[in-house]
Amino acid sequence: MNATVYRDAWGVPHLRAGDHLELARLQGRNVAADRAWQIEAARRRMLGETAAFLGPEAVAWDTFARQARLADTAQRCFRELDDATREWVEAYVDGVNAGLPAGAARAPEFAAAGVVPGRWEPWAPLGIWAAAHILFTGFPSKLWREHVARHLGDAAMNLFTSEGPRTSGSNGWLIPGELTATGTALVAGDPHRYVESPGVYQQIRLACPEYDVLGLAVPGVPGVAHFGHAGEVAWAITNASADYQDLYDERLRRTADGVEALGPDGWQVAERHPETVEVRGGDAVQVEVIETARGPVVIGGPDADRAVSLRYPPRVTGRLGFTALPQLLRATTVGGIDTAFDEWIEPVNVVLAADTSGGLLHRTAGLVPLRDAENGLRVVPGWEREHEWDGWIHPMPRATVDGVAVMANARELAAPLGVEFAAPHRSRRIRELLTARAGWTVEDMPTVHTDSWLGSAGSILDLLLDLPDLSAEAVELRDRLSAWDRRMDANSTTASSFAAVRRSLSRRIAEHPALAALEEVDAPEMFQPYLDLLTHVAFALENLLATDLLPIDVPALARDALEEVAAKKPRGPWGETHQLSPLQVIRGPLFARGEEPIDLALSGDHHCVLSTTSVPGVTDVCVRASVARYAWDLGDRTKSGWCVPLGASGVLGDEHHHDQLPLWLRGELAPIVTDWDQLTPEIAEDHG
Repeated sequence: MNATVYRDAWGVPHLRAGDHLELARLQGRNVAADRAWQIEAARRRMLGETAAFLGPEAVAWDTFARQARLADTAQRCFRELDDATREWVEAYVDGVNAGLPAGAARAPEFAAAGVVPGRWEPWAPLGIWAAAHILFTGFPSKLWREHVARHLGDAAMNLFTSEGPRTSGSNGWLIPGELTATGTALVAGDPHRYVESPGVYQQIRLACPEYDVLGLAVPGVPGVAHFGHAGEVAWAITNASADYQDLYDERLRRTADGVEALGPDGWQVAERHPETVEVRGGDAVQVEVIETARGPVVIGGPDADRAVSLRYPPRVTGRLGFTALPQLLRATTVGGIDTAFDEWIEPVNVVLAADTSGGLLHRTAGLVPLRDAENGLRVVPGWEREHEWDGWIHPMPRATVDGVAVMANARELAAPLGVEFAAPHRSRRIRELLTARAGWTVEDMPTVHTDSWLGSAGSILDLLLDLPDLSAEAVELRDRLSAWDRRMDANSTTASSFAAVRRSLSRRIAEHPALAALEEVDAPEMFQPYLDLLTHVAFALENLLATDLLPIDVPALARDALEEVAAKKPRGPWGETHQLSPLQVIRGPLFARGEEPIDLALSGDHHCVLSTTSVPGVTDVCVRASVARYAWDLGDRTKSGWCVPLGASGVLGDEHHHDQLPLWLRGELAPIVTDWDQLTPEIAEDHG
């Protein structure tokens, strides 16, 4: 059988080959054709080589990537792969290298950046995975909690515990057959990350005699890791919000031979070597890479006031979990999915799966170390034995599926694994919607995906009810907000008025003298965005409105916020300012010259099921939202649906660059076609 790429009406690639290695090569070749700039930029990001074409603004990341030893970790994990998995990854990389020159010729970003595509190392996909997930659970929040404790006391640390805009989340739900119209299960949901152009997921189908799987692939990584439907079984994940990365204070000293670090057993030699970050339009930057017995030093060094190391499972174990990926492709039951996820390492996820025999699965997967509880809260002393890791949490939490199963990053199944979880609003709302009736179908799933009811609105609305001495304008606004249905719809002026009150209140709390000490932070440029006071206040607002730990007259600030908004001219609808703004490696147009721009107004908000995140007090612009939506029908795979924010192609001007954007904005799902006779063959050549 010749390896062939087929396309559906949306340009989604359906790949067909004679065996799994030939298919892996074809997948690599295809992603190089469709996403050449995206995957090459991701590879250079992993290597810490982005400042060479982005300039000084990228030095902070490149420095961190070198100091965290992302590339070295990828090489170490690649060497530890079993022979079969290593051969499969190598076949994918062979395909990338074969397709990258032609793919790069289609991508104008290469010329704009002055970048010539490089030859991929066989371990590059592991590095791309490591770089994508090193900040996935937001370990810099430990720096923030330490900062809070230093100035406000330990009791105040949990005031700011919340899911913020820089962590990744998801919604997911499993509806068992007794609640569906077909009598077989549905698995649906949507991952929430920064919306990027090109998109962070690639819709794809991988078919060979061993398996036939469609799902969402990570460009630059073989297989279908997070969301897949193999016909007989389907699976999906959400971020478990687990805490599995630790920060250690290090005592370092220079010696005649290098650097030593103080550990529980005394002074020990630390690994050390220099690296150079090339900078476009600037001088090269020298980086000292140091690794202690705890892990790589990512803050400071022996000549600084402080040195902090990072300990994370792949660096410790030499495993990233890649052995799970080919196992997932071959699974035909939830038992097979369960076994595959036993090999999962990072990130730690909550998994839902169902099969055509009625099997159901709800579990967590990944590696979480056993260690002192203090490790999860702040930076801990690397020289104290009590903060060492002592094995892994085992078994990982799992649950029997009894009715609807929901996962939305809340403190539920994964509670023993972490510290910071999402507020329960999305999880509760999904469960409320799904248990209200039976007879669910894939066609019904968009009503859940796009639900814009804001569960956190009550914390502010209730506060406004009894405010005294309001102006007539403020009373009118308060009454309008009280009667509001709490839906953050793009066409709602009341939703935008609520957002304006919330913005003003967040800003006023952040500016209160009680929090003034938190304004000044001492951290490298890389971590400063994670220590922004206003951002933390905005996302911890519910906690701050309810606490008595701070000497803040919250009702007085709420009154001032209400009066401020009431005194201004009437606001336009929420979607006027709540607009999607996809991130790009090199900022450029979203629409090609001559194309009609699309209005990017969004419904939803951070705590809605339709999670579209902005930063109250800073901007209404949205950069974090659903980066895909899916609904897997176990009764008939062709009844399933999916959608991404833009399209299948990463090439500006291609007809499939953003043809799914109108669907995504409306909350609709594109149909899935699996009949090869209804697909269009693109190539028919032997890559064997």
